[in-house]
Amino acid sequence: MKIYIIRHGETALNANGVMQGRLNEPINDNGRQLAIVTGQALQGVHFDACFCSPLDRARETAEIILRESDNEVPIQIDERIIEISFGEFEGRRLEEMDGEPEKFFTDPFHFVPAPSGESIQDVCDRTQAFLHELMERDDDKTYLISTHGCAMRAMTNDLMENPADYWMGHAPYNCSFTIVNVVNGKPQIEAIDKVYYDRNLIVDRYKK
Repeated sequence: MKIYIIRHGETALNANGVMQGRLNEPINDNGRQLAIVTGQALQGVHFDACFCSPLDRARETAEIILRESDNEVPIQIDERIIEISFGEFEGRRLEEMDGEPEKFFTDPFHFVPAPSGESIQDVCDRTQAFLHELMERDDDKTYLISTHGCAMRAMTNDLMENPADYWMGHAPYNCSFTIVNVVNGKPQIEAIDKVYYDRNLIVDRYKK
């Protein structure tokens, strides 16, 4: 089994440094172009199924990846792989949040969410439940999962050598992949933050 987990293409809110969470922002022209190049690079990879967050930016990214890689499979929506909810903080920049918002990147497991938002552990619990359920199939198929930056880190956190290092230095890049192989029931990380486009185009707005 091989699982390709992708973060969606860039959005206007990404480009402006806004914490979008559950805001249903579409990908922008740059995000579409990154997805097109990525999908074309994946021609020859046969996806047996695609699972996607319910948000439009993840769905459109998945549609482009599948189309450009010549894969025709239905997109299955799963609520468990939606992005973190920032609650009242959504639509604001990190520095505009109340409390100690810098902990979201510097000490994420101690980040205190807004009353209506989620903690990092909340996101880990639901996304890992999804991934482990998928891995239990232990078949010979290849899967595409289209999700979000925080959700992507959460989903694979317990598979990493050092789960305490949640962000591993930065948020996943737009249209980057974490690739997981499952061999004899055991998951192995093949790649982290792999991009199929020119690395000079990477934008990292969230370095520690």
